[in-house]
Amino acid sequence: MSEARLVVPPIDSLETFKDKAYAALRNVIVSLDIYRSRTDVRLDERQLAQDFGISRTPVREAMAQLEREGFVRSVPRRGVYVVRKTKKEVIEMITAWAALESMAARLITEHASDEDIAALRRMFATFEGDKLHAKLDEYSEVNIAFHQTIIELSGNHVLIKLAENLFTHMRMIRGATIGEDDRADRSIHDHMNIIQALEARETERAEALVRQHALGLAEHVRRHANYLD
Repeated sequence: MSEARLVVPPIDSLETFKDKAYAALRNVIVSLDIYRSRTDVRLDERQLAQDFGISRTPVREAMAQLEREGFVRSVPRRGVYVVRKTKKEVIEMITAWAALESMAARLITEHASDEDIAALRRMFATFEGDKLHAKLDEYSEVNIAFHQTIIELSGNHVLIKLAENLFTHMRMIRGATIGEDDRADRSIHDHMNIIQALEARETERAEALVRQHALGLAEHVRRHANYLD
């Protein structure tokens, strides 16, 4: 099976080299189309240290943290590779996300300001009618930002922390699936319904709509994402 390596910029910040290496590697991994490509991505500690312009120790520490968070895995006698979750793992992540995000929606109806909720609607102002398909990549980013904002507007710091690492994995799978099976059209329709429920402070409806929307992604993955197997 073919392999690819990460291309990263040099590190020149006063922040710790380990933290900067971790952030740089994480950002590059998240940007990869790992769920659409069958090419394994190997992290070469020596090459990365050279690219960063730092010693190998902070790179090794950064890779260890990424492994703890489920982004890379060590393969004996082969090296460290970017993780591509299985279909079962992806569905389990989405199901967990549905629980967190639906609770966040409930909390928004109880505590968020009208202005905060209005900002959710403004996210989609440029995606009307045929404009959506012309800007699918841009919509994908807004779609991801919408779900992240739902979590943040909950105001519950424990919930936000729990969702943080999971969200990064969710970002990768959402980016891979948004253009499949007319999901973008259904996604924006779901989002408008969610926003209406939040604006009306309809707690039960908002919670149910958010949960159904997330579980709809899980069902889509179950039925269509055979490339994950």
